[in-house]
Amino acid sequence: MEKVVKVLSRAVPLPHEDIDTDQIIPARFLKATSREGFGENLFRDWRYNSDNSPKESFVLNDATYEGSILVAGKNFGCGSSREHAAWALYDYGFRVVVSSFFADIFKGNALNNGLLPVQVSEGFLEELMETISLIPDTKVEVDLVNQSISFNGFEESFEVNSYKKECLINGYDDIDYLVSIKNEIEAFEKQAVTI
Repeated sequence: MEKVVKVLSRAVPLPHEDIDTDQIIPARFLKATSREGFGENLFRDWRYNSDNSPKESFVLNDATYEGSILVAGKNFGCGSSREHAAWALYDYGFRVVVSSFFADIFKGNALNNGLLPVQVSEGFLEELMETISLIPDTKVEVDLVNQSISFNGFEESFEVNSYKKECLINGYDDIDYLVSIKNEIEAFEKQAVTI
């Protein structure tokens, strides 16, 4: 996985609440088992008409907005426990999703797949959403080391599991992390044998 230490980027506003995993990546696109290729069908039913032409009104089809940060409404990632939702967001190019609330399973899947869910207060989210909607060139900074998000003089801290934070900063999945502490594991095993 790519390391996530600090992300400074423009952001894409998606001011909808209760965005479920079937809206993020519809079930009919879940046939592959590798993580690649899901980005092209991210928000498929919102992005495209039935004839596969892009819906001009959808934010991902609007060249005004771009960036590696998605800013979405409350209760993002609800619905079925589909890891493919995190894969689709990551494959599309998002590295951070900001919301005032995340579904627990989505949050875990995101963290396991190199995508940082940043949960902020509703007031901060509202200010951020309004700012990036009106001023698309606004840069948002997400600092994972200091667990802070900021833009235009506004700043807020966010919580993240310390183990997952270490994994994201180092670009580790769970196996990579175990390999990184191999010497400690071997030392513990030797100690356990002598007891």
